[in-house]
Amino acid sequence: MNAVDRGLLAGARVATRLPAQNLERARRFYFEQLGLEPVDERPGGLLYRCGGADFVLFQSTGASPGTFTQMAWEVDDLGRVVSELKRHGVVFEEVDLSGLLGGGRTRDGIAEIEGNYPSKGARGERGAWFRDSEGNMLGIGQPVA
Repeated sequence: MNAVDRGLLAGARVATRLPAQNLERARRFYFEQLGLEPVDERPGGLLYRCGGADFVLFQSTGASPGTFTQMAWEVDDLGRVVSELKRHGVVFEEVDLSGLLGGGRTRDGIAEIEGNYPSKGARGERGAWFRDSEGNMLGIGQPVA
């Protein structure tokens, strides 16, 4: 594969796909707990748009393992977002990342993580994780300058 072929996807949009065993239950969770409404739908699928990126919830007979972050949002004020989502019934995970490079334990659902990507101009990140109604592990992060 030459350099041109390797760059074919570099300009493509990334679109996350999350499985849902019960699409109507998932629709209610994303609306009632996260305040999100689909921008489009088709049989077996709901399309959401956040910050110019798309993600889809699709009807699936398989279940998500929920053992890793499948999708995440980056926000400017993690504490405010976590507090607001808790008010709407979102339950945040208490996670021990101490075995991971730069990791730590969550306190009140938020972890302080050392290190970040140099291109983001941050020294670390604050993170929080929760599961949706279908068991998908979702994250929220805030770069720390």
